[in-house]
Amino acid sequence: MPRLLRFILASVLAAVAAMALLRLGFFLVFRDRSEPVTLGLVAEAFRVGAKFDLRLALLVHLPLFLLGALPWLSPFRSPTLRRCWAGYLAAAAAIVLVFYAFDFGHYAYLELRLDATILRFLYEPSISAGMIRETYSVPLVLGGIAAAGALAGWAAARGLERAAALAPVSRRRRLLAGAAAAVVVAAGLWGKLQWYPLRWADAYFSTSPFASALAVNPVLYFGATWKNRARGYDEAAARAGWPLVAAYVGAPASGSLTLRRPGTPAFSRPVPPNVVLVILESFATFKTGYFGNPLDPTPHFDALASESLVFTRFHTPHAGTARSVFAALTGLPDVERVRTSSRNPLAVRQQTILTAFEGYDKFFFMGGSANWGNIRGMLVNNVPGLVLHEEGDHDAPRVNVWGISDLRLVEEAHAALRGPRPRPFLAVIKTSGSHRPYTIPRGESDFRSVARTDAEVQRFGFASAAEYNAFRYLDHTVGRLMTLARREPWYANTIFVFFGDHGLGPRGAEHLTPAERQLEVTKLHVPLVLHAPALLGPPRTDSTVASELDLLPTVASAAGVPYVNTTLGRDLFDPARSPCAFTIRHGGEPTIGLLCDRLWFRMRADGSEATLHGLDEPDPLRDLTAEHPEEAARMRELTGAIYQAARWLTFHNAPPEQVAGRGR
Repeated sequence: MPRLLRFILASVLAAVAAMALLRLGFFLVFRDRSEPVTLGLVAEAFRVGAKFDLRLALLVHLPLFLLGALPWLSPFRSPTLRRCWAGYLAAAAAIVLVFYAFDFGHYAYLELRLDATILRFLYEPSISAGMIRETYSVPLVLGGIAAAGALAGWAAARGLERAAALAPVSRRRRLLAGAAAAVVVAAGLWGKLQWYPLRWADAYFSTSPFASALAVNPVLYFGATWKNRARGYDEAAARAGWPLVAAYVGAPASGSLTLRRPGTPAFSRPVPPNVVLVILESFATFKTGYFGNPLDPTPHFDALASESLVFTRFHTPHAGTARSVFAALTGLPDVERVRTSSRNPLAVRQQTILTAFEGYDKFFFMGGSANWGNIRGMLVNNVPGLVLHEEGDHDAPRVNVWGISDLRLVEEAHAALRGPRPRPFLAVIKTSGSHRPYTIPRGESDFRSVARTDAEVQRFGFASAAEYNAFRYLDHTVGRLMTLARREPWYANTIFVFFGDHGLGPRGAEHLTPAERQLEVTKLHVPLVLHAPALLGPPRTDSTVASELDLLPTVASAAGVPYVNTTLGRDLFDPARSPCAFTIRHGGEPTIGLLCDRLWFRMRADGSEATLHGLDEPDPLRDLTAEHPEEAARMRELTGAIYQAARWLTFHNAPPEQVAGRGR
């Protein structure tokens, strides 16, 4: 092995070992003030944490790996360069230790690992400095960091001196070893043998806050939260509109910023029913035959809907899958401006009605990796006992970037749920087949593509013939799922829930209404189908405006499961609910809105450019504010209040057992 690589290997391993000792120290210092954790959780936290530590160690040594190989910057060129590189490693060690020192203090104070919101204390530097000085032995801490940094520098200098004394290897061997080392370094930085790399969400592998905190590397976590360091809410604005929001969702009026209220199910179930919730990718209503598309793209879905309860005016708050998954599972619209809330480490802890299904086995099935959109942290961290089936757990081969095919996904989900079960189950299946690149695997089923031209399908809203057939393939998957389910002893006592994660499509489809074409309602209007003939009664439709935020309260109500609701979702079986849906279009200054029975109010989030549109108007782009001033004013006030409440709740909706220190 070349001497530079030999030194880097030893130094990286030493750094990883040092950070493992710091993690052990964190465990020993803070375990008594946390909730009890099992040995298995602790072991998993150390395993995941070691991956983060290795990544940080590799990042620190990356300059030496890349630049040290150059002859004029090699530490073996001269003693001066060796001292420079040793000084760099000493400084890096000291900086890392500064982060750990602040991290330990931050956790001792707030029971939260260090994140970029700590920069808020710089607004009152004298007070913050005084608190630190009076609470901690600053000279002792600084002295310890300086001593540890000096020790790291001395060890690096000695190691480089010893490596310099070794005989250099041949140029050919250096090139081969360098190439092999580059692969190893890349693998260590990636962190996983999966499509998506190691991300902060991997630390949230359980519902135990302490186990998750134990897995975190404070330096990398600080970096992950840097782009989210700005406070994502305005407390004063949220408080001003809170009475309106509380009345809108039916929460009791109070002086605190909470919407907590009990949910009373519309049905009583002596035997708890199973729930299968299927998220249909890009499943716009206007692309289905049930809603009038003449190309017959969805015969299986149409047949299913004709036997079910269908909410015909169901809307997602926004376009985009990651945002939709967040909204469906939390009951909050994703109001993150740049990325998505599921990708924000500061928004990872959310109370979800899924936890109300006590005594249920819970599953989440997806064809790819749960590191996509960082939804792993949102799922596993907030739903106790959730069994996640994802990339690496499937027997079927991967077909594209989204993982295995939807058909194989529902077959594997059926295999996991097959047969008599001692406990009821709740299973979520996330499809992806109607998303680009529109892959249709060959030879796995009797599905056959239909030969249509792009021009022909574009007349009715499909972007291309490829998308049209991918949409048909997703419908074929729905048919396969129901064929398998009807064979099971639990079918009659199961509520199947199908909904689109968002709409998609051009505005020029011939069968669209003027509002659908010109206001782009198609991006938000998706079907919601509840199929349970033995439990929900005869087939029927509900044409009241509804929102994806209402999904889980409605499912819990249908299942007869009492729940506590803390968010903006409402039970669609409640006749007293307000028939409106909050909407948000991202990009620059977001456009927020309230879509009600015949009107859609929209405005910029900063309050500018407000307009009121009629959904039944021949010219839906015409502003009706002057004709309906009182209605426009009411909708404007409520729209702004919901938006501010959502911003607040995104960061203040953690389960009660996970809010330690947040109010200090």
